[in-house]
Formats: sequence, structure tokens, C-alpha cells
Amino acid sequence: MQFYLKETDAVFEAVQSSAEGLSSQEAASRLEKNGKNKLAEAKKDSMLKRFINQLKDPMIIILLVAAVIAAATEIFEAGKFVVPTDSIIILVVVLINAVLGVIQESKAEKAVEALQKMSAATTKTLRDGKVEVVKSEDLVVGDVVLLDAGDAIPADCRIFECASMKIEEAALTGESVPVNKLVNALMGKKDDEEIPLGDRKNMAYMGSTLVYGRGKAVVTATGMDTEMGKIANAISLAEDGKTPLEIKLEQLSRILTKLVIGVCVFIFAYDIVTKFAIPEFFGNGASNPFLDIALHSFITAIALAVAAIPEGLVAVMTIVLSMGVTNMSKKNAIIRKMTAVETLGCTQIICSDKTGTLTQNVMTVVDHYAEDEPKLATAMALCTNAEVEEDGKGTGEPDEVALINYAKSIGLAKAELVAACPRVGEVPFDSGRKMMSTVHKDGEQFVQYTKGAPDEILKKCSHAWVGGQIVEMSDEIRAKVAEENTRMGNKALRVFAVAYKVYAAAPEAYESAALEYDMIFIGLTGMIDPVRPEVKDAIVECRNAGITPIMITGDHINTAKAIARELGILNDDSQAMMGVDIDKYSDEEFEKIVENVRVYARVQPEHKTRIVNAWRSKGYVTAMTGDGVNDAPSIKNADIGVGMGITGTDVTKNVADMVLADDNFATIVSAVGEGRRIYDNIRKAIQFLLGSNLSEVISIFFASIMRFTILEAPHLLFINLITDSLPALALGTERPEADIMRRKPRNKSDGIFSGGLGIDCFYQGLIVSVLTVVAFYIGEFIECTHNGLPFRFFDIADSADGMTMAFFTMAMCEIFHSFNMRSQRGSAVKMVFKGSHNWLLYGAMALSFILTTAVVEIDFLSNLFGFAHLDAMEYGISLGLAFLIIPIVEIIKAIQRKLAKNK
Repeated sequence: MQFYLKETDAVFEAVQSSAEGLSSQEAASRLEKNGKNKLAEAKKDSMLKRFINQLKDPMIIILLVAAVIAAATEIFEAGKFVVPTDSIIILVVVLINAVLGVIQESKAEKAVEALQKMSAATTKTLRDGKVEVVKSEDLVVGDVVLLDAGDAIPADCRIFECASMKIEEAALTGESVPVNKLVNALMGKKDDEEIPLGDRKNMAYMGSTLVYGRGKAVVTATGMDTEMGKIANAISLAEDGKTPLEIKLEQLSRILTKLVIGVCVFIFAYDIVTKFAIPEFFGNGASNPFLDIALHSFITAIALAVAAIPEGLVAVMTIVLSMGVTNMSKKNAIIRKMTAVETLGCTQIICSDKTGTLTQNVMTVVDHYAEDEPKLATAMALCTNAEVEEDGKGTGEPDEVALINYAKSIGLAKAELVAACPRVGEVPFDSGRKMMSTVHKDGEQFVQYTKGAPDEILKKCSHAWVGGQIVEMSDEIRAKVAEENTRMGNKALRVFAVAYKVYAAAPEAYESAALEYDMIFIGLTGMIDPVRPEVKDAIVECRNAGITPIMITGDHINTAKAIARELGILNDDSQAMMGVDIDKYSDEEFEKIVENVRVYARVQPEHKTRIVNAWRSKGYVTAMTGDGVNDAPSIKNADIGVGMGITGTDVTKNVADMVLADDNFATIVSAVGEGRRIYDNIRKAIQFLLGSNLSEVISIFFASIMRFTILEAPHLLFINLITDSLPALALGTERPEADIMRRKPRNKSDGIFSGGLGIDCFYQGLIVSVLTVVAFYIGEFIECTHNGLPFRFFDIADSADGMTMAFFTMAMCEIFHSFNMRSQRGSAVKMVFKGSHNWLLYGAMALSFILTTAVVEIDFLSNLFGFAHLDAMEYGISLGLAFLIIPIVEIIKAIQRKLAKNK
């Protein structure tokens, strides 16, 4: 049906509804019959496709190639078909890794869906004749929706009530200018003429946004039946973009791939040179030296491929990120874009709205001046149009709600006051008089209360209520009232005065001239939107963290400065600027002064965009909060756009990187701390895993040069996926370090190895390698001693004891080293003494220890991996060597801290 050609009565008849909307029962029935009001999502990949995608990773491809080479090598060396044990172990590990990857991907997807549900769009609709807020996806044809500026249009609708509505329809029509809307039916040249979408001025379509005005509309189409649904065959809500950290890890993957190939080529060339330059290096009587070289290179390639590839790194990073984002949502910070987690840790500037974010968004009487407070509160409460709902909450102008709440706070409920003194007449407020008056019946007499600006009220008063009686107004009283008014004004309070007058009979005329003179002054009240109590501490935390808080408000500059001083944002009045003053500067000129301003008052939305751009052009990572539809450009321009979950419009939420469920500034600061913690923990996991892989590469490389096998591919896979991955996951849950919010923000251009992480990986990997090689030689020495054979440093044919001790030492070294990784520079030992524990890490270390011991000591597993049983002495030596990683790293960290302090 062409609803735009029909009058509203015909439209309601067609959709079987009315201006009062549907009943809840009818809406539920239609929802069940016609389905959700949402566009079809892109078809998700099947489990099989996801599994195949896991195998496409370059590092996994290298492992698969290594498995094939291992199988061919084993069969060739045996001269007949044998079960390629090493290859089977590699393939099993690859399959397990792929399955775990699919499972984790599914969990991450569900976590994102859960977060999307938390920030799901809602719509005000009429159900059972009452206004209800429902999820937009639960709307049905016939629902009546109430639209305000900033609302996203939730479905295709026919407008039937319009107050200056303007709708931005660029997503549908390409028209950049908002369209003025109307109610009347459109007239075509013919009754059934198709009118272009952009000219249907009495319709509102899904995907567009109400940017001005308000109105009511009835839903005519939902889901895929909407105009948006016709355009889009499928729209996926999830974004496929990769975070900067994921991109850096992909780059690392390519580097590691090249490293493996390069080292293998080097080993091959080295073998050829040493074969002819130092023949005794090949002293095992090889009949075909080139075949021997090729086999040696292939075996080395397999081991290096496994050693260089951190198989669990991507899974660990994904799990840590998803856990962190879930934790942030529990603390009222809903992350909409994963890149925000990384950027949060770099934040240097937080530009925040005052009202509702730094303050409570609840006007509150905090000061008064009167001889008789109950009389003051009674007069103020009765001379308001604010009302009290059934739930006890006040509704009306914020100032007037504050007055009835003030009266309630001293035991004077407005409902009871009204019952005792019902209103019989009034003179409404106007900006010329700056006051309003109400007249009430009080027993046999009538009482007039007049509330307004103190200066204006005083002009109309001839007497004052002092000491429980009426006295003539004097210069002394006027001076005292003026003094109190100034005192409250200096605290940026909004001050109201109130006076009264008594009549024996009802006034003949309810007009200003007839009522507002010869009044009796009662007193003053001062009110303000108080700061959130937790924000002061958050501001201090900001400064300690190297973050500069900026207040932006549309309020008066004196109010803004008072609040900013109270919070510690403003130190000097010269740091405050009016919005109109921004217009006096060009962009280049404004950039020169932006670092000197901390408070902006009487700001327009376009000023916000200039403020954000100025900070960013100076190289600062900037966060910006916003709630109104006009805030969307500044939020989008910021490095981190922060939308308000309570007061924010759909438009600002949709462009925001993060949404605050509680609209609280302290939540932003908490999210910054959480973002730093998550990034810190990911770096700890990366350092731990890459350090481990580097130790394996160095060990394999050294053993290849010395022509012996220190560890085989299955051994390395066990270490990478069991000994390393479990503690790495636990490191991802590490609580924030004590100084995490006392550090300067990191540079967003910093790479993975910034802050000395690359050097730490190298020296720690080198230490583990040295300890592992020492363990191998000790094992070889013990085995040679038992067998009465000469001890050799190179060209060792086979050493089960040496290999087993090397494996156990390296595995245990990694387990102990995970304890070191609780802090990159801080002392892990001191953390324990200070009561900081990571029980999940301790559990992971214990489990890894048990599994490693089982592989060495249980016959079936020991035989499978080709290990020898370790006696008590060998076991003790291996544990002792492995434990050395803790004191060695602690000493180096102490030296690094000392050097950093001196620097």
C-alpha cells in the first residue's frame, strides 16, 4: 500500500491500529507471526569453512609442510614404510590448534553478540495506551512510535503528528540536507502514482535519523519489508576489520616465516661448507654426504618451523581481549569497536561534557537563607508546576523538581502541601518579570507565593519575615539579602527568592499588576547540579596517568569554572574560554592556544569538533564524549568516541567506539586503566611466548651447528602448546600493576617490541637456551660416564639422557619464567611479598609441571616422545637449572630499574 498517498485514518485502518497504539497482546501476536524488525544478517561461515580458514595461517602451513617432510624423512631413513610418529604428532597438534581456534572464534562471536544486545537500540512506543520503551527489533506493523531529535528511525513509518520534524535520509536517498516532514497525504498526478522516496514527506524510513523536532508515527513495514530491506540483501552487524595489534601479529607471522626459511638455507649452506672444509665433522661414515646434508637440513627445518612459530599466540591474544572486553562491560564501559581497547591505553586527552558526566544531572538545593526554613520550603514547593509521580520521582523543570525535593528532604511532601493548600489561581512565569505567582486556599484565607530572581522579587517586597513576625523592609535587610545572593552566586549556585502575601478573600484578578506588589520576603535557595562524588578521584587519577581532562559545557562560564575548580580541572581563570571566542581564531591560531585551555563554556556542537581536531593535529590521542545528535561529528573525529548510554541518542551511540552505560566520567578513566591492563597483559603473553620460541630457535640452531639433536619437533610442540600456552593464558588475567595509572600514556605508533620488549625477549630466550644446552651436555656426560664412552661436544649421534634433561629443563624453565612475566620491569618476588597473587597462573604452572613430569616419567608417553627416565639426580639438576631463570631475571630487572631511574 502507498501509505504516503493516504490520509492518516485510512493508514490506521490498513494497519489495523489507532493513534493509541496496539495492545501488548496484539503486538506479541504480530511479532510471533511476522518476525523480528531487523535486516537479514550475512550468512555465517560453517564450522567446516572456519576450520579450513584456521589452516590458512602461514605459520600453520609451515607446520603442515614440516609434517610432510618429517614423514618422508622417517620413511626414507627406514628404507621401508613406517608409521611417521613425528608427523602424526605434528598433525594432531595442528588439528587440535585449529579446533581450539574455531571454538574460541565462536565464543568471541557470541561475546560480541552479547555486547551488541547490551547496547541494542530502543524505541518509545505506545502499548496499552501507555508509553513503553521496547527494543527496536520488537516493533511490529501498527505500533505507534514517539520520535525525538537524535532518534534513529526504527522502521518504515507514516507520520501522523509532526512538530518541526527534519529527517536526515542520506543513507537512503543520498540527499545531504535534512528533509522537512509533514502529516497530510501527498497528491500525485494519478491516484496510484509512485512518488520518489526522497519526496515522501509524510514518511519516515528505517536507516534515517530525526535531527530536529519531534513527532509520532505508525509503523507500516518492518525488517526486510522496509525500504532499507529492499536495498540490502544482507547486512552484517559485525565488522570484519582487524585491530592494529592483529595486523602487527600478522606481520610478525610473515617475519617468522622468513626467519625459518632463512635459517634453514643457512644450515644447508653451512653443512655443505663444513663437509668439505672440515670432513671430520661428518665422522659417522655417511655413504652419501649430500643426502646426509639434505636429511640434516630437513630435520633442522622441521624443528625450526615448530620452534619459531608461537602456535598459541593468536588464540591467547583473542581470549585475553574477549575476557577484557567482557570485564569492561561489567564495569559499564561497553566496547563497540575492538580497536578502542588498544587506543584506550594511549589516551592523553579526555574532553568531557559537564552535565551528567562530571555532574549528577540532578539540580539540587545545597544552600539557603531564611529565618524560617519550613516556611521557605513550603513556599518554594507550592510555587512550582513540578509534580510527583506514583514512584515518588519529580517531573517537570529541573529547577522546580529540585525545589520540591528540597521540601521533601525536610519532611514537606508536595502532595500533602497541595492537599492542605490547593491552588486556585496563578500568574505564569515570563522572562520580562522573571517571576511567577500562585494563589492557594489556606483555610478561610488565601495565600499568594511568588518565586523568581532575587533582585526582581526584592523590588516588589515592602516587608520581610524575620524572627517569626512580619517587619518592614529596611536597607539593612536588603543589604543582607544582596550579600547572601552574591555569596551563593560566587559558588555558581542558581539562586531563587520567594515572597508571600495573604488575602482575606480570593483576588479578583490573577494578573501581575494586581498581585505582585507589597509582598513579604521569605528567603533564598541556592541550587546546583552537584559533581559526581567519584569524579574528583578520577580526575586525580587522570593527572597521575599523564591524561589531561578538558571540560566542555553549554552552561554559563561562571558555573563551568566553579565546577572545574571543585574537580581540580581548572587552576586559573585564564584557562577558561567561551565558545564564541573559539570563532575568533583560525584553525592554525586555535591550535597554538588549545594546550592552554581546560574549560570551554557556552559551547556549540561545531566547537567540539574544532577542539578535537586541534588536539589531534598537535599529535595527542583524544577521547570525546557526547550525547546529542549534533555531537556525532566530534565523536567520530576523536580517536575514541564515547557515547552516553542513558542520555545519548541513537546517532551518537552508533558512531561511538565505546558507550558508557552509566554516563559517568569515572567510568572513562576506569576503562582507560582496563585498556592499559589488557594491553599490558597481551604484551606479557607475547614476550613470554616469543621469548620461549626464541630460546628454542637458539637451542636448535646451536645444536645444528654442533651437529647433534637437542630437541625434536614433538618435544617443541608440547612445550609450545602445553608448557607455554597455559601460563600465557593465565598471564592474560593478571591484575593491573600498582603503577599502571601512574605511567605516561604509551605512543599509539609503538610497535610490539617497543619499551625494550624486544631486548627482553632476546636476553631471556638466550638465558633459557644456555640453561637448556647446559642440561643437555650434563645429560650427555652422565650417559657417557655410565656407558664408558668418551664425552664429545659435537657430532653427537644420539643422547636420550641429554635430550630428556634438555626437554625437562626447558619446559620447567618456561614454567618458572612465566612467574617472572607478571611484570616486565617490576620484581615478581616483591609482588608476592606485597600480597599480589595470580592464583590462576599458579594453577597453570602446577598443571604444566604435572603434565611435563608425566611425559617424562610415564612409560607410554616417555616412549612415544623418545625420552629416557630421569633419576633423582638428573631430575634435581634439571629443576635446579630451570629455577635459575627466576633469580637471574630478577637481578637483570633490578639493574634495568636502576638504569632507568638514573636516566
